[in-house]
Amino acid sequence: MAKYKDYSYDQGVFLPVYFDRQILPGTFQYTLSHLIDNELDLSVFDKRYKNDDTGAPAYDPRILLKIILYAYSRGITSSRKISQCCEENIIFMALSAHTRPHFTTIADFVSSQDEEAVALFQEIILICDEMNLIGREMFAVDGCKLPSNASKEWSGTKADFKKKALKFEKAIEHIIEKHRQIDDIEEKNNIIESDAKYMATLQKQIKKIREWVNDNDDKPGAGGKPIKSNITDNDSAKMKSSKGYIQGYNGLAMVDSKHQVIVGAEAYGKGPEQDLLKPMIESTKGNLEDSVFEKTLLTADSGFHTKDNMDMLAKEGIDAYVADNRFRK
Repeated sequence: MAKYKDYSYDQGVFLPVYFDRQILPGTFQYTLSHLIDNELDLSVFDKRYKNDDTGAPAYDPRILLKIILYAYSRGITSSRKISQCCEENIIFMALSAHTRPHFTTIADFVSSQDEEAVALFQEIILICDEMNLIGREMFAVDGCKLPSNASKEWSGTKADFKKKALKFEKAIEHIIEKHRQIDDIEEKNNIIESDAKYMATLQKQIKKIREWVNDNDDKPGAGGKPIKSNITDNDSAKMKSSKGYIQGYNGLAMVDSKHQVIVGAEAYGKGPEQDLLKPMIESTKGNLEDSVFEKTLLTADSGFHTKDNMDMLAKEGIDAYVADNRFRK
């Protein structure tokens, strides 16, 4: 008969945990922690806090950066999930010194520190360059569609939004007229109670539309005609992706061939990539230096191939290899 080791769920154990010993040399989390603590100038975050004399102490930006960047490296992007990891995962506990920031704190830090993140990104690129991690032999640029936290149903021109508001107003008028025609008092009371919530929602949406139309203008398109805006996130755009149409951004990255270090990254509220090659080149020059493309090759797929882009590359003297989107013809 088989024999198994004895065990009991009633048994307890005391485990002493030293957070600094959980971050082992040679690991990504060790490099991340060392870089943030010793190499980066994080004074750019200090101006956001005005609690020297009054107010509660804030979470140290170093702690938040460590857990957020480590989470991103593991494919975790949800603020709730990151907060949960700080409660359950020993590496997250070690990086955060078990301070357990709430998910709203994490979400607010990510959404409000955009300017500081750009400065930090540029500083990291310079550190990678000093460590000879950027080969400068060839850069490759490509992009992917990123959904935003906005519904594509709230996209349109000002004319579209005005029509939507009128449609909602007519719906309210129809509900009121329906109430007048109902004779049965008991049935009428039940219907009015349910419809009142729906009418309140419609009125809230009408107010949202009217305020946006009064405060904003249409976004001009390349041909001069207005293109669709979005009431919730007007920087985003409605674009076609591999999973159908989404409301979001075109996330582009310029990557060095030696160690796949990202030397340029931007999110654009445009679907087509044709107009984004020049901005990505300029962004990369700003992160490194203007002369970086004098010796560095550039590769891109057919999504970036237009006559204007080819003329621009020739004028800039960039040795580029861009797939021709009409090569079969």
